[in-house]
Amino acid sequence: MSKENPLTEIYRDQWLLAVHKPAGLLVHRSPIDKHETEFALQYARALNGGEHVYPVHRLDRPTSGLLLFARDPQTASRLGKALMAGNVQKTYQAVVRGWTPEQGLIDHPLTDEPEYRRLKSEPQAERAARTRYRRLAITEIPVAIEGHPTSRYSLIELYPETGRKHQLRRHMKHISHPIIGDANHGRGRHNRYFAQRFGQGRLMLAATELVFPHPVTGETLHLQAAREDSFVQVLSIFSN
Repeated sequence: MSKENPLTEIYRDQWLLAVHKPAGLLVHRSPIDKHETEFALQYARALNGGEHVYPVHRLDRPTSGLLLFARDPQTASRLGKALMAGNVQKTYQAVVRGWTPEQGLIDHPLTDEPEYRRLKSEPQAERAARTRYRRLAITEIPVAIEGHPTSRYSLIELYPETGRKHQLRRHMKHISHPIIGDANHGRGRHNRYFAQRFGQGRLMLAATELVFPHPVTGETLHLQAAREDSFVQVLSIFSN
């Protein structure tokens, strides 16, 4: 583990620790990435004075943004139940291919993806998955990428109502507006264009807000994370 902690503390109290996780950092060990040695869980523990912390939700490795930890098992359990009950509102921002409708609901069940099916002894049935979205901005740039003389993109907010693996990425692919930089569910030509233009090929997905009742005090907590520089840099296309 490198000496500099890549996490930025956003909120802390007796029971909770919220941080900003950069794109490219795993939250914890994964059987899919067995060779990795650095994890947000380790760095959060360092911020917590070396004491254990308990992740209460996931962020995919290439996704940046707000990540919440509990500082004790009881708080972790309460937050887990709040998540299962739908009492935690999550907000993400993403840059996607094409012009999306101004708003919408994606109600599309999901099964485990192939690499995770191999880790399980029995096939996973379809599970309900719902994502609401709202369009924030659109742009059209004079670059021919897929045979058209121009290329269109949208900046959107996403509000997942369920928490399936890779839900946002898979749902945006499902409605033919894949997230820029998504190597598994996106469009390669668009991903390569952005990687070349901006000098980095990150997934353009960021967790920006969490709203939930505090698991101990009951007060409503509204946590926000600024988008990291590599995300903001790409948003320059919307000033055209």
